[in-house]
Amino acid sequence: MKLAVSGKGGVGKTTVAGTLARILAARGMRVFAIDADPDANLASAIGVPLETAAATRPISEMSDLIRERTGAAPGESAPVYKMNPRVDDIPARMSAEAHGVRLLRLGTVKKGGAGCICPESALLRALVSHLLLAEKDVVIVDMEAGLEHLGRATARGVDAMLVVVEPGRRSLQTAEAISRLAADIGIGRVALVVNKVTGADAGFCDRLEEKYDLLGCLSFDEEVRLADLNGQAPYDAAPRYATAVARVLDKLETAIAKT
Repeated sequence: MKLAVSGKGGVGKTTVAGTLARILAARGMRVFAIDADPDANLASAIGVPLETAAATRPISEMSDLIRERTGAAPGESAPVYKMNPRVDDIPARMSAEAHGVRLLRLGTVKKGGAGCICPESALLRALVSHLLLAEKDVVIVDMEAGLEHLGRATARGVDAMLVVVEPGRRSLQTAEAISRLAADIGIGRVALVVNKVTGADAGFCDRLEEKYDLLGCLSFDEEVRLADLNGQAPYDAAPRYATAVARVLDKLETAIAKT
């Protein structure tokens, strides 16, 4: 299974992605969790120890690797560079493992006046494409609201794009924009997961179910908030939440199996 998880900042997208990775690993799967969000927090959502996470450098910051594989250094105005650099050895070499999940941090490409950004982008795109198209393991990609590292060729490797929203119009507007982007590059299944639902949100999920492929609504859970404060993974510290996410996963797996 190859899943991309996206959504507006603050909706709990990374919490959902990290919990999905832990559930799949607990079910005996080999899991790669890819942190493709510039605001990188997937390590804590998975439960990767702080010292391990700190030692895991983002790929975009590995200047020597980028130069070696593309023929150009980050930010260098190079007339020629490799668009399809070798990346097959990177996932095993550059990832950190915890709780049966291998974490790989992509990092972000700095766009402000740094000259050509093509070498970094070429390496990151090639790496994501390899993970989604060539790796046999489960892959969970924690995306930002944009789909920067996904292209049309890569999209065919994505079984589903999960868009995490919270009750509110702005969150839904972001979800609609992500859905359009996903459709444009050929991702066939885009499904919503509503997070942080309270009793005051009665009817919100019912209305969404009429219009969207809705996988589930996750109730606001104080244990998730406390887990974040204490630096714990929700899978370990918020069992009710983890069970609810597992139900979402079961529904998704059933839907994928039918297609």
